[in-house]
Amino acid sequence: MRINAEHNRKTVSGFSLVEMVITLAISIVVTVISVMTLVPLLNQQHVINAYDTTLGAMRLARDNAVAQRTSYSVTFSSTASPNTIVVAPVLPTGGTSYSGQQSAVTYQFPTDVKFLAQTGLPNTALTAPDGYYNSSLYPIDLGFAADAYTAGVQTVYFCPDGSAQNAEDGTGNCSGSWDGGVVYIAQSGNLLSSRAITLWGGTGRIHGWRLYAKSGGGYQWMRQ
Repeated sequence: MRINAEHNRKTVSGFSLVEMVITLAISIVVTVISVMTLVPLLNQQHVINAYDTTLGAMRLARDNAVAQRTSYSVTFSSTASPNTIVVAPVLPTGGTSYSGQQSAVTYQFPTDVKFLAQTGLPNTALTAPDGYYNSSLYPIDLGFAADAYTAGVQTVYFCPDGSAQNAEDGTGNCSGSWDGGVVYIAQSGNLLSSRAITLWGGTGRIHGWRLYAKSGGGYQWMRQ
């Protein structure tokens, strides 16, 4: 009986202090490793979300302009916190609205992603995305119009024929010049997070780009 009692006491006595410390240490190590693995993945996902949001906003504006036979503006803001994209119907001079017309929609970036063109990006007439080169690397540069280049333009207008134009003949009139350009997206300090989206004014075609490191050194843009 005495032996059984001692055995029972040992059975219900629980873990020793050393065992608890070892278990806690292992848990902490596993947690730290998991966090270190997940953080880069979460940061990458934030960039992907911002990139997809920009593509979606531009395509929505173009589709609405064609379907509703009116013009839609897309305005990018690198000064708002977080950065934003606003898609809105724009009535031509003397135009009237109708029930099928959509309201303005505002999209926001994750707080750690911006419209940003970082030092080191390929930026020549041959290496810039779709050849949209500017020496100052404006993060939003939609002023490559058919008649003249205007640096740092942040608003473009999609028209019923699917083209993108500027507002030289009045906002929303869609009788100006074809207008295209490039928008850069990135996390500050992370060059390889960089994405770019280009717009061809005459067709309204929208292309997405990602920055890659070349095997021999340097970087290059690749169409997505």
